[in-house]
Amino acid sequence: MWLPTFYIDVYPVTNAEYARFVAATGHAPPQYWEDGRPPEDLGDHPVVFVTWNDATAYAEWAGKSLPSGQQWEKAARGTRGTVYPWGDQPTPAKCNVRENGVGSTTAVDCYQSGVSPYGVFDMCGNIWEWCSTDTNPGRHELKGGAWTSPLLRATPSSF
Repeated sequence: MWLPTFYIDVYPVTNAEYARFVAATGHAPPQYWEDGRPPEDLGDHPVVFVTWNDATAYAEWAGKSLPSGQQWEKAARGTRGTVYPWGDQPTPAKCNVRENGVGSTTAVDCYQSGVSPYGVFDMCGNIWEWCSTDTNPGRHELKGGAWTSPLLRATPSSF
């Protein structure tokens, strides 16, 4: 499928970035933050427990938009359409998935060897990422799997 040129962030939105959004707008923080602030040691980890509406509000505040499912998948798989961002070999060590046993999120720049052909991090594992594409009325695609996902469920083509 041909897609027109688009921009996509290199890293998922971190807790620190989302905290700036919350402070600037008064938007409700994620449920796991205490006193409306992220845990200090997780500033460079991706923000979690945000709804599609939360993600959309953040993107609009930042002057961006959520990618479509097709844009997200192209950013993850490149023009060759590899199974994983790094190629076709199932290599759990290149991402934060269940098989690694990490047991939580990791910093957004942790898996250097798992970046996509476009240099985008965490396109497989760590956290589910919202897309703008509707799947059913009122529901939107989630892509990439999470640290709790088995590698086979975290492939960029899954949602």
